Amino acid sequence: MRNLLDFTSEELALEIKPKFRVKQIFQWIYQKYVDSFYDMTSLPMDFRKYLSENYYFKTLECLRKETSRDGSEKYLFKLKDGELIETVFLPMKKEEKSNNGKILKEAKFTICVSSQVGCKSACSFCLTAKDGFKRNLNPSEIVAQILYIKKEKNIPYEKRVNVVYMGMGEPLDNLKNVAKAVKILSENDTLAISPKRQTISTSGLAKQIKELAKMDLGALLAISLHAVDDELRSELMPINKAYNIGQIMEALRDFPINQRKRLMFEYLLIDGINDKIEHAKKLVKLLNGINAKVNLILFNPHFGSIYKRPKMENAIAFQDYLSSKRIVCTIRESKGLDISAACGQLSKKGKE
Repeated sequence: MRNLLDFTSEELALEIKPKFRVKQIFQWIYQKYVDSFYDMTSLPMDFRKYLSENYYFKTLECLRKETSRDGSEKYLFKLKDGELIETVFLPMKKEEKSNNGKILKEAKFTICVSSQVGCKSACSFCLTAKDGFKRNLNPSEIVAQILYIKKEKNIPYEKRVNVVYMGMGEPLDNLKNVAKAVKILSENDTLAISPKRQTISTSGLAKQIKELAKMDLGALLAISLHAVDDELRSELMPINKAYNIGQIMEALRDFPINQRKRLMFEYLLIDGINDKIEHAKKLVKLLNGINAKVNLILFNPHFGSIYKRPKMENAIAFQDYLSSKRIVCTIRESKGLDISAACGQLSKKGKE
């Protein structure tokens, strides 16, 4: 039996005729959130029986959900082979209504999805790396994370969410399946999440960045930089020994981006390691000629880490220097710290 969440509409149309049946099936799964083929009441009963005997679409099971004081939620999912992953739901902006109940501003949500069970990158500041690497996720296992949360939170089909591939794993180390997930999620008959609402984060796999550029998916790209020289970056991120800063920047300069968009750089500030003005000055030189946006992230502590969270005044000084050099720079609020749901805190073991 095969998982329907692994199919694009074109692929499924090669197996199921007439084509309008594919549209119906996908709408039942992705837009009406049904649990069974037998709930697809617009399909003939014998066809529903055929589908149940040849396909399935339940991919994961939620073992636990934790809720943070800031409203963020972390889900621990078990996959069909028993492996575990974590996914985070982030409420970004609350709905605003007028006195007569009219919606003035809609609520905004982001879902942070995993792309691998564990991770090969072995970044020294990341808890996920401590788990080691087990395997890549299939497209269906990536798609199912968003589908489950939209259904569980009762978010209507027409309400779009933002998707960030920033959970467990290195997305570009699983490029084929991540790229297919982006395509599946963006189809009108599935969740209709535009590629412009999907952001792929990478620790800097230069070869795969070039491959992604050729695909021209339209998804946004975020680069986890975290250091401005190869010596420190190799210490923090061993992947830098394979793809150094120079190779990464070369690949990025050819990456296709919309003129209104910017390449995003994630920079993790660690107390006493990379949070000084001297580092900010080197970062400005490094980004020269690139239409960049820098997200500063304060290191999120976890058990056993040797690193410390930086002082906020250092982060603000870093931001101010970049802004003075006309580089768009924000300090990202770390959501879900109290439930270990922030950047670098996800683990397939869940919260111990």
